[in-house]
Amino acid sequence: MTRLQTPTQTEIDMTLARRLSAGLYAGLLICGVGAIAWVSGKPFVFPSLGPTAFVLATQIDDRPLDQTIVGSHTIGVLAGSLAWLVFAQGMTIYTVGGAGSIASSGFVVGAIVSVMVTTSGMHAVSMVHPPACATTLIVSLGLLTAPDELAIVVVSVVVLVGTDRLLRQAVRKAGLRW
Repeated sequence: MTRLQTPTQTEIDMTLARRLSAGLYAGLLICGVGAIAWVSGKPFVFPSLGPTAFVLATQIDDRPLDQTIVGSHTIGVLAGSLAWLVFAQGMTIYTVGGAGSIASSGFVVGAIVSVMVTTSGMHAVSMVHPPACATTLIVSLGLLTAPDELAIVVVSVVVLVGTDRLLRQAVRKAGLRW
């Protein structure tokens, strides 16, 4: 019979330190786009950046995720835009009619289609990053639809990924282990 091993205090402290540092790192990643949003007054911070920062902050290995993350969010923007244009153009989730209305059915169908196309598109090009499905919903539900807003979404993702790359290089250069 195998006896369960109790983690040592050092192991517990290391786990706690890793969890706290991952949270700090995720916050640092959002700082860059947050500063741009604050200075510009534009939507450089949006909900799907949080899960993307989490993925970057908690990845164990140092494999490059840049293309996958940027590519998948771009697919999400394109699929969400197409779904919004076809099913809910001119509306936002906040201007939809009441329960059971034709308008609200357009949003539901658009949301379904955008997630289906985003998921299939990510798999088709082998760039799977689940937070992109949140991006596609943000767009297909009419929250960010203007051409400049769609460009901002992609630029924000590029800035977030670039911030991650710079921070990782700085950590390595300092001889620290992430």
